[in-house]
Amino acid sequence: MSRTNILSSFIAVRDTFFLEVSIGITANAFLLLFHGLSFFLTHRATSTSLTIGHLALKHLVMLITIGFIATDIFESRELWDDITCKAVIYSYQVMRSLSLCNTCLLSILQAITLSPRSSCLAKFKHTSSHYNISGFVFLWVFNLSISAHFLLSTVASTNCTSHSLIVVTKSCSLLPQSYLPRHTISMLWIFRDVFLIGLMAISSGYMVILLCRHNRRSQHLHKTSLSPRASPEHRATKTILLLMSVFVFLYLMDCTVFSFSGLWWKNDPVHVCVQMLVGNGYATIGPLVLISSERRMIQFFKYMWGKESKCSIVH
Repeated sequence: MSRTNILSSFIAVRDTFFLEVSIGITANAFLLLFHGLSFFLTHRATSTSLTIGHLALKHLVMLITIGFIATDIFESRELWDDITCKAVIYSYQVMRSLSLCNTCLLSILQAITLSPRSSCLAKFKHTSSHYNISGFVFLWVFNLSISAHFLLSTVASTNCTSHSLIVVTKSCSLLPQSYLPRHTISMLWIFRDVFLIGLMAISSGYMVILLCRHNRRSQHLHKTSLSPRASPEHRATKTILLLMSVFVFLYLMDCTVFSFSGLWWKNDPVHVCVQMLVGNGYATIGPLVLISSERRMIQFFKYMWGKESKCSIVH
């Protein structure tokens, strides 16, 4: 491939990435605003609603952070210091980890919501919101701890002259780690990912079984000339199953791109862009899936927009 073709491919993928980040920030802000306003206006929030709002907040911070990282990779104008590098890289890694944990939690909560009264999960349906907040605190503490090594290993590139540094951006690098700490951390991350994706698979499978049972009952009712409609819980379950499918697909795509292109901070600009594009796809597509399937959200903002328009006409 000629240098001109490489440059044009790089520009195209880079522009697509920045477009993805812009759409993702807007969608997550929209989602967070809706759930925030719903809570303050009604003073009620379900476990699922709190979890979705929490997920939107993390994705919003994650996309803003990756925007800063991408700016320093592609269009660096001034060098960052150690504190800036540590804060940005650490924040991004924590948000990525929380995204996986929160998505798994959302899947489990929806499986509990859908479970029948005779199920052993039914006793968890009406748990207090204090348990949800405690769960969020635990996830934050766990992920802040497991990503803490980035605070030690991330440095500004100008502050260290070692040739064994792993370049992350033009301004930031990672210090090399010895064999035992490096592989211990890698095993912890792999175990966490496998465990959480396994929980997501189990809860998703459970929800699929319950939906199949519901569909069989609906077909039976339809034969008796009734017109059953899907309940809000079943519509929400189908949305979350779609969200799980999107997450797993993009997670596998991210692993594949990472394996074939090597470490994402190597000096191939096209591979860097593709890795970042795929790695942050879920933070953009996820809220779009939730927004498109939430009728209340669309109606709420239509109402607010109409009310605002009437006020502007009166004034």
